[in-house]
Amino acid sequence: MSEELTTAVAEALKTVIDPELGYNIVDLGLVYDIVGEGQRVQIRMTTTQPGCPATNALKQGAEEAAASVEGIEAVEVNMTWMPPWSPELMSDRAKAHLGFA
Repeated sequence: MSEELTTAVAEALKTVIDPELGYNIVDLGLVYDIVGEGQRVQIRMTTTQPGCPATNALKQGAEEAAASVEGIEAVEVNMTWMPPWSPELMSDRAKAHLGFA
């Protein structure tokens, strides 16, 4: 997958908002990897904690956002909790928004 398409998927994922934190999943550091081949993309992501009640909504949101990118025909979202999420994974902008900076 081209770098341009990977960037477009990452930008689309920024439209997915964590309902508990009110901020996008990319800047929160919930998206670990975006890997693609051709027109297929795999996203490896997490939640702030295992058992998060928003897990299914976040996964579905990521699938729909990535699928909305022109040139993407198939999306697979894999949830993982290794490594565990921590506030250090957030972007500086997210940290400032949430009062971590």
